[in-house]
Amino acid sequence: MTYALLCAALLLVALVVRAAGEIVARRRGRRIPVRPTLLAAVALVVLTIAFDNAMIAAGLFAYSDAHISGARIGLAPVEDLAYPIAVALLAPAVWELAARGRGDAGL
Repeated sequence: MTYALLCAALLLVALVVRAAGEIVARRRGRRIPVRPTLLAAVALVVLTIAFDNAMIAAGLFAYSDAHISGARIGLAPVEDLAYPIAVALLAPAVWELAARGRGDAGL
């Protein structure tokens, strides 16, 4: 399995959970806010790029060229950005899905 395929599956799961969270939020008379999700995604992507490049440059880990697309941002493969994007999508959706009632979400 290639790294891109694994990341695509992760993003698909994140989108499905996000949609489920949005449906539950709307039933409760709320919405999952988009702007904070985007801001979190940008912050997480920037931090991922910075720290992945630092860790790869330090020799802490490496990626096999056979399993990545070859597109990189610095030393880090672009596929690594799927994880912070998935977290930004999943976190508010899981928070909404875990809320028990109308006042528990805190969003």
